[in-house]
Amino acid sequence: MQTSTQKAAWHDISALDYLPSDRLRQLQLVRLQTLVSRVYDNVKAYRDRMNDDAVKPDDIRTLADIAKLPFTCKTDLRDNYPFGLFAMPMEKIVRLHASSGTTGKPIVVAYTQNDINVWSQVMLRSLVAGGVTSKDIVQNAYGYGLFTGGLGVHYGAEALGATVVPISGGNTDRQILIMKDFGATVITCTPSYFLHLIDKAHEMGIDMKTLKLRTGIFGAEPWSEPMRKAIEDHSSIEAFDIYGLSEIIGPGVSMECPVHKGLHIFEDHFLAEIIDPDSGEVLPDGEEGEIVFTTLTKEAFPVLRYRTRDISRLCHEKCECGRTIVRMERVRRRSDDMFIIRGVNVFPSQIEAALLEVEGTLPHYQIILTRDGSLDNMTVQVEVTEKFFTDEVRGLENLRRQVQAKIESTLGLHVTIKLVEPKTVQRSEGKAKRVQDQRNL
Repeated sequence: MQTSTQKAAWHDISALDYLPSDRLRQLQLVRLQTLVSRVYDNVKAYRDRMNDDAVKPDDIRTLADIAKLPFTCKTDLRDNYPFGLFAMPMEKIVRLHASSGTTGKPIVVAYTQNDINVWSQVMLRSLVAGGVTSKDIVQNAYGYGLFTGGLGVHYGAEALGATVVPISGGNTDRQILIMKDFGATVITCTPSYFLHLIDKAHEMGIDMKTLKLRTGIFGAEPWSEPMRKAIEDHSSIEAFDIYGLSEIIGPGVSMECPVHKGLHIFEDHFLAEIIDPDSGEVLPDGEEGEIVFTTLTKEAFPVLRYRTRDISRLCHEKCECGRTIVRMERVRRRSDDMFIIRGVNVFPSQIEAALLEVEGTLPHYQIILTRDGSLDNMTVQVEVTEKFFTDEVRGLENLRRQVQAKIESTLGLHVTIKLVEPKTVQRSEGKAKRVQDQRNL
């Protein structure tokens, strides 16, 4: 149960976002040194890796010395399934979460009570950055259960003192009725699912702009500025991007503020680097590369230099909102979402951005990869508005050519475009699955 003292404390917690940079760097160094000593003493896998690299905890004298430490990859987490990377005995662990395991062994993450408290605090700071207050009603449509999204948002909203509607994902008709009847002012879910909610509300004769919703906090999948515009144009909300990973803590690693010029990383808990995804070399501030996180305060499941495969860049300049903590550029693509067609590197986000620039298309699409002999082919199924499907064939063909020209100019390769009716592309109630790779590579 939350006390009035706990509710009042959120002002002090959010003040951490405005720490002077010298105090923040000093805090990070002390926490990094403590972390490295703890994982060396308590996690055999890290101790072995550090010994192989001839690195000892005493070698970490500055923040730059983090480059001496080994990287952690997703395969390391799976190879140590289920509890091999835990730094605390099971009697100290109060929560376990896990990935779905669709691409191999699930990744199991653990939390002590203090880890849960930290998670609540960074989620509280995230919500405050998005303008959420104790007066809001937060409809939480992230999934509950082993997925970290639902409970992470839930605890942060309760710590703030907001009213939480723990509806979880799915059951879209009910989502909309609850949203309307309960007067939800904040929605939290994936951006693709909110687009689905907009479509379903239209079918039900409900205009999203007439509801009390004013804020949307969207994450768990890459999304683009054109998608933000589409969301805001079809509702009365301001859309915010939130970022997190189960391997680091869950949602609440970073969050947009109303300036919308990057996501603020809560770097008193998560130390961020940008590296070249091929060489592993640390890149200067402002250069694009793979973002890497070290958990400075995690007790049960600390992680050294975790390679996220998310492509971003860092900016240490003070934000217009006044926050001094570092910002990361919105993640539009992942290095491991990339696929190669006839020697060209392609990211689904490139296709999405191109589609949303063509009037008459909807932000629902499917990429289908096939192989004819030794030749790869890409087909993009694109939903178009009802108007175009009821219009004459010539108008539909002109639209298809526009879409094809836009995507081909973006990618620099030939694609096949198939225009389909609204609601033809399968909707997702979680992370959108944009690519069907049928090449059997």
